[in-house]
Amino acid sequence: MKVTVYIPTPFRGMTGNQASVPVEGSTIAEVLDNLDDKFPGVHDLIYSSEHEIPRHINIYVNNQEITTLDGDKTSLEEGDQVAIIPAIAGGAGNSNEAAAQGGALTGEQVMRYSRHIIMPQVGSAGQRKILGSKVLVVGAGGLGSPVALYLTLAGVGTLGLVDFDVVDLTNLQRQILHQNKDVGRKKVDSARETLESYNPDVNVVTHEMPLTSDNAIEIISQYDIVVNGADNFAARYLVNDACVFLKKPLVDGSILLFEGQSTVYLPGKGCYRCLYPDPPPPGMVPSCAEAGVLGALCGIVGSIQATETLKLILGVGESLNGRLLIMDALNMETRTFKIRRDPKCIVCGDNPTVTELIDYDAFCGAAPVAAVTAEA
Repeated sequence: MKVTVYIPTPFRGMTGNQASVPVEGSTIAEVLDNLDDKFPGVHDLIYSSEHEIPRHINIYVNNQEITTLDGDKTSLEEGDQVAIIPAIAGGAGNSNEAAAQGGALTGEQVMRYSRHIIMPQVGSAGQRKILGSKVLVVGAGGLGSPVALYLTLAGVGTLGLVDFDVVDLTNLQRQILHQNKDVGRKKVDSARETLESYNPDVNVVTHEMPLTSDNAIEIISQYDIVVNGADNFAARYLVNDACVFLKKPLVDGSILLFEGQSTVYLPGKGCYRCLYPDPPPPGMVPSCAEAGVLGALCGIVGSIQATETLKLILGVGESLNGRLLIMDALNMETRTFKIRRDPKCIVCGDNPTVTELIDYDAFCGAAPVAAVTAEA
């Protein structure tokens, strides 16, 4: 029987840049074998040397993860949709004090946020919630730039930025917080100047340092919501674990080439490790610096992250918690896959075995954090 296999952007170099491939097979294993017959080498990307699907790769059949079915022995029917989803690393003094305390908005604020206030889902009460919120953005790069910019425009009261890098000319293709004049400056300084020029209501707090196991708890504990724009796996697992321990919502996003991913992890309802228990081997998944990324894609995924953050602040709508949104910009397609909390997760499961922050560089087999960029 014939099924359609969705090929993620990082693997398309082996499939002639095809996003979807028709493949024969009655089980997942047969389909993957036949896919390898058509495109030699794909098999090695999907299976480990022990012929197991590694935990940095998820496979779905009609939006259902095969680990909840029969693994690679899962039976297929004619016309089924199979999707291969690997982990990717993306990116890489207030006038609002009265509002934060529940007081009335100033006349200037009523004008500034009028397009929010007229929305029934926001109103003046919702805008006061936004003005009283505290959000930490990890990384002032490709994803952190649009996230920070739109949250600033929305009037988030306290916006924290964690970054230790300086602006490079190659950043300007996508990192909209920075301009030509900022090359060589600290990103947090450039970002704060840009954000304050947009909205004086927002208190921009900068943390000019790499986020590490030594400082993550102290920094993250100061905020209500964390938005991750890091482009390395060590930072992703670090931020995830710290948010789990502190019971902080995490709005996650990642980008590579033409593909983006985004989801939301809420306390007690799953985490990044439930989706990807283990990082890919070093070098298997290239960074944006190695493989590239479409600049405009950063704006799309970052805007999704900003939207999800504002929904959490307002308590409206249905968040991406429990769903993974995949954006394929090359074909302008979006797919949503269900994700679940793993009761056996070593961090957020019923009986966690990791109860404090660890050495994430060693866990991911990565260079020390100070040697890598903190954002896409």
